[in-house]
Amino acid sequence: MEITVEHFLNVMEGLENGTLRVARKVDGQWKVYPEVKEIILAGFRLGKLTDMSQGQFPFFDKDTFPTREFSAEDKVRIVPGGTSIRRGAYLAPGSIVMPPSYINVGAYIDEGTMVDSHVTIGSCAQIGKNIHIAAAAQIGGVLEPAGAMPVIIEDGAFIGGNCGIYEGTIVEEGAVIGSGVVITSSTPLFDATKGDFVPRNADGKVVVPKGAVVVSGSRPITKGPSAGKGLSLYCPVIVKYRDEKTDGTVSLEELLR
Repeated sequence: MEITVEHFLNVMEGLENGTLRVARKVDGQWKVYPEVKEIILAGFRLGKLTDMSQGQFPFFDKDTFPTREFSAEDKVRIVPGGTSIRRGAYLAPGSIVMPPSYINVGAYIDEGTMVDSHVTIGSCAQIGKNIHIAAAAQIGGVLEPAGAMPVIIEDGAFIGGNCGIYEGTIVEEGAVIGSGVVITSSTPLFDATKGDFVPRNADGKVVVPKGAVVVSGSRPITKGPSAGKGLSLYCPVIVKYRDEKTDGTVSLEELLR
């Protein structure tokens, strides 16, 4: 199917008002819509490189991907100080963005979510309700291949400072990712409460279970010439599941809202 500029603009409008999404949960399972990603990708082919500089901030990009414009009617708090939100990203009423942050095309951020300073949210990442993404966290993005699942952070999760969540990782409802934790598709996740590694989903992606509390850890090298020499590999570890004490630690101050 040939993708026209009009078709592209209609999809961008749908992404920005939240009626279209790159992925959504259907019958308890996340489903990706590659046709939406294909249309986003077509925008790079349809666009022309242009000067879109704003004051003292020069930048040059395809004219199909300017920064998003907001008004008070959108009910999104975007605190001044250098944040950039690309077109095709959705921010629900009640979400908050602290400076400087960057949110890419296709990203979906639901109501009540706080995006803290120096946070990057990559293309097509799906962020749920009432989430705190703490300072300097990196949420990975994916446009290609079109069928690839983006990073998904479900409702009520907490992402600590300096975290990196990449390559289609799914963080389920209410999970807490401690500061400095990095999770990729090649990172095994160990559940210390069960004494075993968490199985990957059918697509081979890491799934952080509902309510899990994850911190940085390590695992010894047990195979090959380095086995038994006291060397370890990085490994995120589930140390417990969320309880009232955890809720008090990661709760957002309502006064900030």
